[in-house]
Formats: sequence, structure tokens, C-alpha cells
Amino acid sequence: MKKLTLFVLLLVASFATYAQDNTLTAKEKKQGWKLLFDGKTLNGWHNFNSDKIGEAWEIADGSIHLNKKQQEGFQVKGGGDIVTADEFENYELSLEWKIAPCGNSGIIFNVVESTQYQYVWQTGPEMQVLDNACHPDAKIEKHRAGNLYDLIKSPTESVKPANEWNFAKIKLNKGHLQFWLNGVKQVDTKMFTPEWEAMIKGSKFKDMKGFGMAKKGHISLQDHGDLVWFKNIKIKELK
Repeated sequence: MKKLTLFVLLLVASFATYAQDNTLTAKEKKQGWKLLFDGKTLNGWHNFNSDKIGEAWEIADGSIHLNKKQQEGFQVKGGGDIVTADEFENYELSLEWKIAPCGNSGIIFNVVESTQYQYVWQTGPEMQVLDNACHPDAKIEKHRAGNLYDLIKSPTESVKPANEWNFAKIKLNKGHLQFWLNGVKQVDTKMFTPEWEAMIKGSKFKDMKGFGMAKKGHISLQDHGDLVWFKNIKIKELK
């Protein structure tokens, strides 16, 4: 009987420590974490430069899912990049993602929403979301999953195969930028420095005057024309 009671207590403690998908534990709430996705609706998200959201973005099994119904250019018809309603400056962002075989997407941050720009990547740097096994971008250094897209090559590959969940974390605090993918640090750099500006000048973004310059902005989930899923999207603002 005592062993059974101990087992029940341990089970209850386990549930108290680890939140279900798209929820926060008591500890996370105390630490200041907030959900950016409630697991049921797309509240708090909209298409870039719009007050609506395309029908290709839907809720599937507790995740934000881009359903590839019909291609329209390099994106999905009824899709398009989506952004948070709020802007963030110093923060820690965590989420899980999975990508379809040979798929491509991205987590883009510090996005400036303005009709001056057509796409989120014209201002926001990107943590690459990719199936490294067969997407053509995987052949290019700085374009693989977990990379700071086209700017920094990660020292270690830690991405999981297509259709498996990956845990990603982005931390930006007073210009100090860090990426982790499945617990492995992928990027550690400083933004808004002469070295940062030189890095941009050596990239495909060199002619985009607003790229990587905003100290705060929206978080974006990218439509790159492929099936992708996101869940457990949480943010903690840093002081």
C-alpha cells in the first residue's frame, strides 16, 4: 500500500512539473513565461501587413499547421507569413516545430511590420527550419536547420528527421543573440555591432537596408510553401 501511495505521489509531482502541450506550469508562470499560442485558436496571430490570417493556416492536433493546398509562387495560396500581434525586444522564445519531408520554413524575429516591406525576412533575421536530409538548401552552409540563416553556420547539427518534433530556443538580450536546437547551442553572437553589420554586408541581405537593424519587433512563422507545424510557443520578456 505504501509503495502504491508513493507511486501516486510521484505521478502527481511529474504532472505538476511538466505542462501539457500549449500550457504553462506553475513554475513557468512564476518565471514570467507567456503563451503565444493557446493550442486551440489562432488568436494573437495575423498575416504580415494584414489584420486577417490565411485559411491555409489552421489548428491541427494542438499545433499551428500550414496546410499545403495549392502553391502560389514560393508560398501557399491562402498562406503567407504570420506574425504575433505584439512586439518584443529582450526575450527568450521557445517552441517546437516539425517539417514535412524535404520541407523548408523558418522562425523569424524582430520583424518590422510596415507596408514599406513585402516580406518578413526583409527586416527579421531567421532561425532556419529545414529537413536537412533532402531539401536543396541543406547543401549550402548557413542554410541548414538551426542556422542563423545566411549569416552563421552552426557548429553542430542536432536536427531530427522530417515529421519529428524539434525543440528550438531563441534568446535575445540587449543584442546578445543565442540559438539552441534540441538542447544544442547553434548560434552565439552580438547584434547591432560593426561585426554584425559586416556580416550582413557579406550576405544575401546586403541590399536590404532594414534587415537586422530593429531592436524590437514581431515574431513570425514562415510560409515557404511546405507543410510545417508549430506548438508550445512560449515567450519570457527579459529586463
